[in-house]
Order: sequence, then structure tokens, then C-alpha cells
Amino acid sequence: MVARLFALVFLVSAAAGAARAEDAPVVVELFTSQGCSSCPPADRYLGELAKRPELLVFAFHVEYWNYIGWTDPYSKPWATRRQREYSARLKQRFVYTPEMVIDGAAEGIGSERETIEALIRAAAEKHPPRPALKLRWREDGALLADIGDGQSPPAQPATVWLIGYDRMHTTQVLSGENEGKTAWDHRPVRSFKRIGAWAGWQEQLVVPPEEAKNLGDLGAAVLVQLDGNGPILTAASIEIPQR
Repeated sequence: MVARLFALVFLVSAAAGAARAEDAPVVVELFTSQGCSSCPPADRYLGELAKRPELLVFAFHVEYWNYIGWTDPYSKPWATRRQREYSARLKQRFVYTPEMVIDGAAEGIGSERETIEALIRAAAEKHPPRPALKLRWREDGALLADIGDGQSPPAQPATVWLIGYDRMHTTQVLSGENEGKTAWDHRPVRSFKRIGAWAGWQEQLVVPPEEAKNLGDLGAAVLVQLDGNGPILTAASIEIPQR
């Protein structure tokens, strides 16, 4: 009887663990700029998507609009580089804003809601089994990322990215295409770096306290992504503790 009870508990626990892995969010990345007149509708839409618990959304502010007279304060070279890498992977002829990339595997114009919603549904329905991913804070302020085992990546180990992001900012745009308007920027990415690789087996990655404390004002996220800019295998986020 005890053995049967133990087996039942084990099966329930295993099922719960599998459910947590499968419940990983669909990742939506918006490439945007305060200097782009077509971007505000997509920025507003991203703010709506950010309220949905099944999604993990970010705004990567690119640099290439800065030349026309307004420097986006959230633009970063790594944001532009990430979009260009996606563009090459997805065989696009050029980069553009506003662009949304869904789970690293498909893209669409960020203000075209019907297109983006269809891509989100497709990503949620056809995603292969995901490795479990859990984030937690250590007492000393370090961030721990525990990645479970799973199917090994077909080529090189998957890249593990660390993203720090803010909740929302408003900016009075004083020049450029959006001169005189207020920019509402939801989930702007403030830090982005590679913290390791995942080859299919369990491992724990540690972000030291001195790095973890400068990630953003809202949350930290970890993405496990094939080839650095391919399909996203799994993702998780955690709120920044109040200090």
C-alpha cells in the first residue's frame, strides 16, 4: 500500500513538473524606436500583450532611426544586432520597424494585430516539448536559472540569454518623426547578454549579485534559444525584488 502511494505521488509530481515545462510562455519581441512614426500603435499593442500571462513580451529599441534627429534613450547596439540576425535567419530582404518576432521562429508587422495573434496561436499550438526552466533569487541577491533535461539541440548547444527589462516609460519626443508626441514604451529591454549554453542535460546557471542588481526595474527573463537567434525552446521570467 505504501509502495503504491509512493508511486502515485511520484507520478503526480512528475506530471506537475511536465506541466510547468509545457506552460512556458510564448515570447514576443518588438523591434521599435521612438523615432519611427509607424511604431506607436505597435507600442500600445505590446502594452496590451504584456498583460497576458501566457506571453512574455519585450521591446528592443533599435538605433538606426536615431540619425533623423531624435535619439531614442532606450536604443542599444545589441538590439539592432539582434534584429539583423533575425532578419538573416528568416531570410528577409531588410529590417524594419515595428516588427514583432514570435518565439524566434516567425515575424510580422507589429501593428497588424490579426497577423500577430495568428502567429501567437500557431506558436502555442505547435511548440515541441520544452525543457523545464525555473528562476529564483538566492539570499545574497544572485539569480539562479535551473534548466531541466530534454532533447539535445540538433547542432550546437542552445544559447541561454539573460534579459533585464523595465515596466513602462513615457518620453516627450522633441524632434524627428514623432516630434511633439509622447512615447509610451512598454517592457523596454535594458540589458541583454549571453550567460551560458544548454546541451540537453540539467544545469544551473548563476548570475552574480553585482550583475543581477542592474537588470531593470521590473523583471529578469531567461531564454533558451537554438543557435542564438533561432526558435526559442523555453523561457521564464521573475520579478526584480524590491530593495
